Amino acid sequence: MEPSRKPLNLLVRKLNGDVSVKLKNDTEYRGKMIDCDSHMNIILDGAREYRGGDPATNFGSLIVRGSNVLYICVTEPTS
Repeated sequence: MEPSRKPLNLLVRKLNGDVSVKLKNDTEYRGKMIDCDSHMNIILDGAREYRGGDPATNFGSLIVRGSNVLYICVTEPTS
C-alpha cells in the first residue's frame, strides 16, 4: 500500500474536517476531528451522539478511545 493511502495518513489529512465514528457498541459520534494518534484515539469538537440513527446527546469536546472504534467515516452521512 502506498504511504499516502494508509488509514492513519487519510485521517491526518481530514483533521479539522467532519467525521462520523461508529463504536463497537453501536453508538455513533459525529463532529469535527481535532486530533488523532497512531492508536486511532480521536478528539472530536462539537460532537453529537447518535443511537440507532437518532440524535441522543450533544457534547462540546469528546475523546474516543481507538480500541472501541468499529469504523471511521470521513464524509458526513446523508441521512
